[in-house]
Amino acid sequence: MARILCFDYGAKRVGIAVTDEHRIISTPLETCDADKIFDFIDIYTETNNVDLFLVGLPTNLKGSETNATKITNDFVEILREKYKQVGVETYDERFTSKIAKDSLIFIGKNKKYRRKKSNIDKVSASIILQSYLQRNS
Repeated sequence: MARILCFDYGAKRVGIAVTDEHRIISTPLETCDADKIFDFIDIYTETNNVDLFLVGLPTNLKGSETNATKITNDFVEILREKYKQVGVETYDERFTSKIAKDSLIFIGKNKKYRRKKSNIDKVSASIILQSYLQRNS
């Protein structure tokens, strides 16, 4: 079975998470500069079998679009055009940054580690992906 690659897309950074080959568990993979994300995807998909890109879709508490929604939708459209052989889905990402911060506290990561936004971004991507897996199992 192929992996799912998940993105918590932001204007500056993109948190990335991936499933195992059996699509059971999500693992934080990396945080990449937004302007280098397609280089990362090209390299990753050359060496790994990926058949779905999952992108966290930012909305407000009422589910309406935010300023970040447009940027994310633009990223989704580029993914669909550039990687036609890979499916692309979006998934609600509300509260994932807060959950990621709380998770890092719970597992005992120090304050210096938790302050690095790149760590929160990749954990957020993993939370989005794990939620998707649980909902679709």
